[in-house]
Order: sequence, then C-alpha cells, then structure tokens
Amino acid sequence: MAAENRPEEQKDQTKSSFFADLLDLAEVAITTFFVFMLLSFYLIRPVTVDGTSMVPTLHDRDKLVMLTLFPPVTNGHIVVINDREAGYFTDEAQTQVARRSGYEGILVKRVIATAGQQVNIDTEAGTVAVDGVQLAETYIADLTKREDGAFRYPFTVPEGYIFVMGDNRMRSTDSRNPAIGLVPKEQVLGTVLFRYNRESDQREKWTDRFDWLF
Repeated sequence: MAAENRPEEQKDQTKSSFFADLLDLAEVAITTFFVFMLLSFYLIRPVTVDGTSMVPTLHDRDKLVMLTLFPPVTNGHIVVINDREAGYFTDEAQTQVARRSGYEGILVKRVIATAGQQVNIDTEAGTVAVDGVQLAETYIADLTKREDGAFRYPFTVPEGYIFVMGDNRMRSTDSRNPAIGLVPKEQVLGTVLFRYNRESDQREKWTDRFDWLF
C-alpha cells in the first residue's frame, strides 16, 4: 500500500499547481494581447474624419474603425482612400484612361459605382443613376445639383477604378472633380465599419456617438 503524502509535500504540490495555473493564464493573456495587436494593425484601423464632405452621415472629427484586410469595395459602402493619383479620360468617347497626380490626401467617401457600371448625374433633377436605376439616396444632405466638370454623363467606370462621392453633395470634392476623378481601386485603404465616437458639440443625444456603417 502506497504511503500517503505528508502535509509538507501536499503544500508543495498545491503551490506548484497554483504557479503552473498562473503561468498558463499569463501565457493566454500574452498570446491574446499579441493576437489583438496583430488584428488591430492588419485587420482594423482607427480613422478620424477631417472636414464636412460626408455630412450628415459623418461629421468633422468623428472617430471611425475601418476594415483594412482585403476591404470589399461595394456600392454604397464608405471607404477611406489614399488619393495619390486621379484617373481621367483621354478621348471623346470616354473609354481610354490615363493618370495624373491626385488630391494628395486621405479621403473618406461613399462608393457610388464600380468597374463596368454606368454613372449618370442629372444636375437639374439632382439625381444620380447607376446602370439606369436612380439611387434612393436617403443619406445625402442635398440633391446632387453640382457638377465639377470631370466627366460627361453618362459614362462607364473603367476596369480598376471606382467612382465616389461625399454625402454632402454641394460641399464635397469627389469624383466629379478633375482633381480626384476616377479613383484607382488599389488606393482604397479600407472600408468603414462603424463610428465609435462623435464630439459632444456634434451630437443631439448620447447614442449619436455610435453608428454601424458597413
């Protein structure tokens, strides 16, 4: 028959088990921290809005979170763009594309059309149509009554580019302007997921701090 453990040995075993559990917890915490940091760096990033081109959806100094890894570029989504180059048409038929220096800044805009889609803006009616279907733009501040001369409408967005606009249509510099024009798809840094903060002077109630935007 095996001898029973003495009290001293039981205490030593209890201490060893306790420290082993602490080490396991520390390992889990450290691993979780590094996974979170990697996800934060490669998958999601914070963004601060600068300006009023996306009012009423986004206000100046709104804090956003964007998805950066393989961001989907889909009609209606809000995207963050590093606008280094602008695409423009070089022929009357608006089929041949070249590039020049862009706006040289970070932009937050809404995707209106992607490659292969036809864009038509009627500034008299203030409407925007994609592939012949008028958009129900409940998110805009004003009707689209301004046209900045980048294109003749309608036109088809060429492969590798997107057409974007700000929700504050009368005060937004976007694809309608030759300085931005057609946005090369590779310049999209990410897709906005949600707003996690809004300055107190920009909100009517506390819940205005947050909004899901994806």
